[in-house]
Amino acid sequence: MNSTTNDSQILLALNKPKGYLVTRSDDLGRKTVYNLLPDWVFKDGWMPIGRLDLESKGLLLFTRDGKINDALTKPSNCIKIYEVWVRGYVTDEHISEAKKGVESIHGLLKAKVEKIGNGGAKTKLKVELEEGKNRHIRRLFGALKDPKFGTPLKVLDLNRVSIGSLKLNMEMGKWRYLSLEEEKLLIKN
Repeated sequence: MNSTTNDSQILLALNKPKGYLVTRSDDLGRKTVYNLLPDWVFKDGWMPIGRLDLESKGLLLFTRDGKINDALTKPSNCIKIYEVWVRGYVTDEHISEAKKGVESIHGLLKAKVEKIGNGGAKTKLKVELEEGKNRHIRRLFGALKDPKFGTPLKVLDLNRVSIGSLKLNMEMGKWRYLSLEEEKLLIKN
């Protein structure tokens, strides 16, 4: 994909599929997000802004500018939204607990959660994070118990659908430059 005069020169986006590590290289030879991008992205030092774990998918941004990276990962500076399927029955009490925060060995884990559907013993949620810690959503729901079975809730599918003003709008495994307008809206702060 070639850049045009309407494209950002400092930000690009990838729709990361499951099964790819967000790292420059892996000692075990596993696939990384750089396998999905042109060679020049790696060679020119483009770095991911934040992370998505191996089993997560969705919107991932890259930049070569450390200040932009810091601005977009600073807590409360850029809200990230996820669509999540959880095994178990998510109750209003769970949603309230998630908003207040759940203590874990990784610190306080909290999120704004909205129930958007269910199917069988699974619940579909919209989850908003102001600050994302390592495996934040998985650990948050793992700390909550299914009221029917008494077992921890388990995240089955996690898809990041937006970062700040930028919404996911690409096919899985594809990348593109942000437009200048998207760049401006995203880094306006």
